[in-house]
Amino acid sequence: MIVGREHVEAAANAIRKQWSGRPLSGLILGTGLGNLAATVEVETCIDFESIPHFPRATALSHRGRWISGKLAGVPVVVMDGRLHGYEGYSAAQIAFPVRVMSELGAKLLIVSNACGGMNPNFRAGDVMVVEDHINLTGDNPLVGPHDLNPGLGYPDMSGPYDPRLIDCALSIARREGIVAHRGVYVGVQGPSYETRAEYRFLRRIGGDAVGMSTVPEVIVAAQCGLRVLALSVVTNVCSPDRLLSTDGNRVVAVAQSAEPLVRAIVAGVIASEAASL
Repeated sequence: MIVGREHVEAAANAIRKQWSGRPLSGLILGTGLGNLAATVEVETCIDFESIPHFPRATALSHRGRWISGKLAGVPVVVMDGRLHGYEGYSAAQIAFPVRVMSELGAKLLIVSNACGGMNPNFRAGDVMVVEDHINLTGDNPLVGPHDLNPGLGYPDMSGPYDPRLIDCALSIARREGIVAHRGVYVGVQGPSYETRAEYRFLRRIGGDAVGMSTVPEVIVAAQCGLRVLALSVVTNVCSPDRLLSTDGNRVVAVAQSAEPLVRAIVAGVIASEAASL
């Protein structure tokens, strides 16, 4: 799929027909974190496949719904479920909804995901606030011809994760007694989990956590000028020397148990940002 201005406008206009709000933030809910959508004051809910040019969500626990409404009294749009490269989608397709969020007027992007923790200080159920990433997905959403963001085909990626949002998230975590770390997220294609040798390699190149999402959306957010906060839930500890087997159901279960922690941080950040306007 070559993403063009007409595709973004068609998707945004379809949403505007059902919702006239202007969101402060777009939210993308990762694996096992869909229950956060229940805290949104829902004004409209649209299945992905009912929005022009949106792919279907097929991954475990991803409902595939676009929700518009309010969180902590603030207008937001929410992807209840996301898209992944391992579902057969290109990075451009995965990040397409971020362009739609920007077209609707969002200034922030808040992304959540489930991840494997490689930092020895991490434990299952901890939250990692992403301060940087390494793209090992083998794809980039800006590859190929498109007519979006003229002159920004080579966006600066020296600081895609907003320092003020990071500090706000960590401050809220301390206040709420949530174990939260800063760290580097490694994005990979999936869907298989990593071998022992791969975990050693990813840790050696600077990764604190590894997952199968987030990077394409953040690259497009940088191109669109959105400020970004990414929150990773550590669902399994990836120590090569004492590696335990894992599966998708266990990842979902741990992420769901940590969802209230992510919810508290997200709601606090959004309320703080709204108050600063």
